[in-house]
Amino acid sequence: MVGHQERTMEQDTRDNGTSESWRKTLTAPAPFADETSCQCQAPHEKLTIAQARLGTPVDRPVRVYADGIFDLFHSGHARALMQAKTLFPNSYLLVGVCSDDLTHKFKGFTVMNEAERYEALRHCRYVDEVIRDAPWTLTPEFLEKHKIDFVAHDDIPYSSAGSDDVYKHIKEAGMFVPTQRTEGISTSDIITRIVRDYDVYARRNLQRGYTAKELNVSFINEKKYRFQNQVDKMKEKVKNVEERSKEFVNRVEEKSHDLIQKWEEKSREFIGNFLELFGPDGAWKQMFQERSSRMLQALSPKQSPVKKEGLLSQTPKRPGVPRGEVRDGGTDSTESDEPVPSRDVPVPQASIQH
Repeated sequence: MVGHQERTMEQDTRDNGTSESWRKTLTAPAPFADETSCQCQAPHEKLTIAQARLGTPVDRPVRVYADGIFDLFHSGHARALMQAKTLFPNSYLLVGVCSDDLTHKFKGFTVMNEAERYEALRHCRYVDEVIRDAPWTLTPEFLEKHKIDFVAHDDIPYSSAGSDDVYKHIKEAGMFVPTQRTEGISTSDIITRIVRDYDVYARRNLQRGYTAKELNVSFINEKKYRFQNQVDKMKEKVKNVEERSKEFVNRVEEKSHDLIQKWEEKSREFIGNFLELFGPDGAWKQMFQERSSRMLQALSPKQSPVKKEGLLSQTPKRPGVPRGEVRDGGTDSTESDEPVPSRDVPVPQASIQH
């Protein structure tokens, strides 16, 4: 596509029909061949493949022809046309599309009608011109009319219309250029998928509003498909409920996990505070000891006041022992063997009675 745009820009200053056609294909569908004529201004001399690959003058593009049915236009078709378009540096791609009558006669019924297939090709960016009602077998008159230099198609022999290969005479003339098929995609593959899953698509279209008559579905099958649609809806609802239930359970589990973590944290905090208060070195023990000591101090009797130094004790003299006399033991006579109660200390009642 980039090369296509570059060629268009180079030809902006040239006033010829070919460049005008190329410019239009960038912003509009490709034209039909019967609505235009060959716009090649230079003499149309026969080219070899080697000459075409070396390049041609701007006003003499290599005219490449590719044909087909192009039913259910898909990426395999587009890739084949891309290859045909890029075979040579300066090329003009003409695409022939066979009519419904010719296709149904030689190949079979199509899903898309000829008008739909024509329009599909016109909107492919690699196509420069579309030839409607293309012939099944290419004739020299057809090649001359459209000034075709080369024919592009895959190299597999195409047996049809009583011929082992409808491109055999093109190959012998040196005008055939092979392209590669795209594996895994074809119109037949797409139709096979639809036929294989027919019930699924019939139910799908019934659900979207198509009638049984439009789908060519019998009354019994219509009721069966509608019942299956109802069953599928119920299954979908049950599935949604299960998914929501799972989500709810997951949320509850997450919240439970968070609650358990918070509970564990609070438990640790409570145990720590309890040990700090009631443990061996806790504040409660210290407070209890302080209160116990205070109670003991409050309950115990007060001690007698101590006499000041220098005052003589008011003790009675013992008979026979003069004051200041030293006894045999070498002690002062004032020091008696037994303690003498002080006058200040009250004498117990029991001793007075005795």
